[in-house]
Amino acid sequence: MNLKLTLLTVSVASAFSLMTQAQAATDPETLAKAIAKQEAEIALLKQQLATLATEQKQQQQNNTDVAKQVEQVSHHVAKADDRFSRFSFTSYGTANYTSDEYFDNVQDTTGERRHRTDLERIVTEFGYQFTDHWSMEVEIEYEHGGTGSALEYDGFDEFGEFESEVEAGGEVLVEKAEIRYRPSQAFGVKFGNIHLPMGLTSILHKPNQYLTVQRHKSEAAMMPAVWNENGIGIYGEIADFHYQAQVVSGLNSEYFRTYDWVASGHQKRFEHVNTDDLAFAGRLDYGNFKTGSAVGVAYYFGNTSGNRHKSNKLDVDGALRIVSVAGAFVEGPWILRGQYLYGTLDNADAITQANKTTPGLRPGNFAQLGSESQSFFVEAGVKLDEWFDLPMTVFANIDYSNPLMDVETGTATKRYENTWSSVGINYFPIPEIVIKAEGGLHQVAVASIPDTEFFALGVGYQFSL
Repeated sequence: MNLKLTLLTVSVASAFSLMTQAQAATDPETLAKAIAKQEAEIALLKQQLATLATEQKQQQQNNTDVAKQVEQVSHHVAKADDRFSRFSFTSYGTANYTSDEYFDNVQDTTGERRHRTDLERIVTEFGYQFTDHWSMEVEIEYEHGGTGSALEYDGFDEFGEFESEVEAGGEVLVEKAEIRYRPSQAFGVKFGNIHLPMGLTSILHKPNQYLTVQRHKSEAAMMPAVWNENGIGIYGEIADFHYQAQVVSGLNSEYFRTYDWVASGHQKRFEHVNTDDLAFAGRLDYGNFKTGSAVGVAYYFGNTSGNRHKSNKLDVDGALRIVSVAGAFVEGPWILRGQYLYGTLDNADAITQANKTTPGLRPGNFAQLGSESQSFFVEAGVKLDEWFDLPMTVFANIDYSNPLMDVETGTATKRYENTWSSVGINYFPIPEIVIKAEGGLHQVAVASIPDTEFFALGVGYQFSL
């Protein structure tokens, strides 16, 4: 614009000068020179105007290109933001100190106090929402600060052999790897490696979701804790009811043990999971255990003989049934939760005898399996921040387990019937971190084994992005 004004001014000035010169000069030759000079200046002016028009057009094009580039960058940024918003990351972990009385074996009646520390677990969860209906989640757990024990079955050995390789004290496990399709709140499908809805630990497994330092011993003494299997399931929410129904890989009875019943039959120790026998698991809850008050029931059924590696050792079914009943009252400062588990195992004596003669399973360490098992826990807590400026919860807890509740023949020993009673505190310096202390009494239902005291300290964290 400034250039246009300058050129216009020059033109007017030149025209005015030409008129002045024309008036002053009457000589035709002088007048002709003046006209020629002005024509040259006008030609130059036209050239400058043409150049200016070209530059303006180029500038407009550049502005258009820049606008397109800005729009493309904004689109890419918005797309990246959308992708990032579909990604989720959650992590939690615990580290503990324990002081307990340990017994060398089941015949030992004089315990030895041991003090131990344990980086119990670090868990990372990755999730991605592909579309409004499709999503996935992967959960990886690092246990006891290491990686490394592996168990393989060599079927080409002379009699078939279990071979163990130990590289470190802990494990790295895929706790969950599932793809979900959920077109509505009332119905969804998930498949892959999924959590079974058995036991409250499968629902409340983060350190701020249970009051004790360690997860409840009663549940771990009867079945796999935070139980995961390969399979497919449906789930949904209708009003305040939550349901789940799953078909999954079953357990392997070769590793059932007296002290934890069927828990060791979880096939996570093997590179490949035998699925000759499938299992069904279902759950129905009213309310939500994760957010407040609820009641619920769960049921598991599956045969366990077909998944044995040495299938010729057992020619009868090892049908397993587990029933769970749980409840929670979480209102204001009050916390009350409880669970009862009851299970039956068909042909428990036949499984015991088959395991005693399976190569590689150290038959000398074997004891009788229970045909019935039961356990329960009750925990009660009060949040003190309701009355004081103190982010602390005090609690009392009782855990009971009897994996050898009954046997098919003979009399069940009481050596494996345990009760843990304790009191403790949870302190939250910030909402994402909890520091726990717990002390209590461990009782074995055998008169010759004295009651022993235990103490535990723990710290846990949890956060989500």
